[in-house]
Amino acid sequence: MSELSLCMAQLDFTVGALHNNTSLILKTVAEQSHEHDIIVFPELAITGYPPEDLLLRPDHQEAVDNAVEQISAAASDCVVIVGHPSKVGEQLFNVVSVLHRGECLLRYKKQRLPNTGVFDEQRYFVPGDEGQVFEWQGYRIGLMICEDLWHPEPLSRLADDQLDLVVSVNASPYEIDKHDQRLSVLRQRVAEHGFPIAYLNNCGGQDELIFDGHSMVMDREGRLIGELPHCETTLATLKLAGSQLKCEAFPPYAGEDTDLRLAHVYDALVLSVRDYVNKNGFKNVLLGLSGGIDSALTLAIAADALGADRVQAVMMPFKYTSNMSLEDAEQQAKTLNVKYDVVPIEPMFDAFMGQLGPFFEGTATDTTEENLQSRCRGVLLMALSNKTGALVLTTGNKSEVAVGYATLYGDMCGGFAPIKDVPKTLVYQLASYRNTRSECIPERVIERPPSAELAPDQVDSDSLPDYSDLDRILSLYVEQDWSPSEIIAAGFEDADVRRALKLVDINEYKRRQAAVGPKITARNFGRDRRYPITSHYRYELERQN
Repeated sequence: MSELSLCMAQLDFTVGALHNNTSLILKTVAEQSHEHDIIVFPELAITGYPPEDLLLRPDHQEAVDNAVEQISAAASDCVVIVGHPSKVGEQLFNVVSVLHRGECLLRYKKQRLPNTGVFDEQRYFVPGDEGQVFEWQGYRIGLMICEDLWHPEPLSRLADDQLDLVVSVNASPYEIDKHDQRLSVLRQRVAEHGFPIAYLNNCGGQDELIFDGHSMVMDREGRLIGELPHCETTLATLKLAGSQLKCEAFPPYAGEDTDLRLAHVYDALVLSVRDYVNKNGFKNVLLGLSGGIDSALTLAIAADALGADRVQAVMMPFKYTSNMSLEDAEQQAKTLNVKYDVVPIEPMFDAFMGQLGPFFEGTATDTTEENLQSRCRGVLLMALSNKTGALVLTTGNKSEVAVGYATLYGDMCGGFAPIKDVPKTLVYQLASYRNTRSECIPERVIERPPSAELAPDQVDSDSLPDYSDLDRILSLYVEQDWSPSEIIAAGFEDADVRRALKLVDINEYKRRQAAVGPKITARNFGRDRRYPITSHYRYELERQN
């Protein structure tokens, strides 16, 4: 049996960019077909993932069918395995087609359609009900699509076949520790049937989702013999010689025990910002740089994603802004070499207060005046955005988003929220990690107590539990659906739990109006967690307790 060479194309495909996606596939085929027998592309590569309601458009499917024909005609010297939607009568399937010399040799229909969390494939697709084996040059290759591997049944339908390899094409979104989950699933499938698996994943940002690549090959013994980079597009070669697998152009395997968690999170956020900005046609970004930890991390991510020449930081001090904040913001901007401006907001604030004075007469100063400071900053940033075309990045973290510790139409103003799903404690870890690459965030920013600086001597702990406790409470409630009594029983203060959970519930209306941001946790605010704004369930819980 001769050697079979398979190219794994871990590439970035943009939703709706059918022409560009097809061009990328055709370019890859033209460049790689003389060296490889088979070239494999990810799930729904032609349309990008997830195409959502674009799938309901008849003209969209016509364009997909035309792209399949072009790719098939181009596959003259090799076989191309590519994912796309396919309509049969009135039914739409998520398929992978095996194309060669103008023909579709085989078409496999995805059997398991995820419909939880960020997925809603059952809204669009009909599930397939049979396995498919592709034979080429004497090798028998079973085909799977993403979710199929997470269940035993699809691969079990091929259990009686003598497969040389299972090829799984995927659009599997990143979240913390997701790679370990994938490894566990692949090992389980290998243990059940003894088939080696080539797992090819999409790589790129799409709105809230990050596709981290991290494709891999596992042999018949469940050993990981090769993995592609995290959050980087690349091509690599897998060769089959009889029962032997050999990975070429794969980077050196880092090892599963290497602590890469923070690096993976940080690189995923960078990829998300880069793709959101570039794919939506923005040339530059701007953000409010306060001298605090959240904006400091956001600025570092933006500069790493886009380059310093595409980033503008604006410090907007008020009378409560400390000299430390002014100094640290300027130092970071200079270190990163981004455009930096200082625009005091006191004249704007005074003008608003002058107009509002008659309405506020006889009332005490409260959060209204604090929020007004934030809204002055929001107006300023959005005006700069309108004038220059730059995208405003918001700087709120998941802990603040959860409890509403942010001002609607103030610091929530913006088009993309890079750390929206990053808990505050992880913000600190990522800031320290980023400094290990090159020190750009002043150490005082990391060490000082967090403060919104909207009132004299204000610190976050005046209004919120300690972040180490708050983040664990929020994780149990938001990501794991624990009840208040269960969280309290886990050792947290009764008052802290009830206060935090009430804030989560009553601030859903704010989150519905917040900028989109990348998902990195098991459940983010957005596609993952869909709670009613008008809900009295918290009163039911209070009544029970």
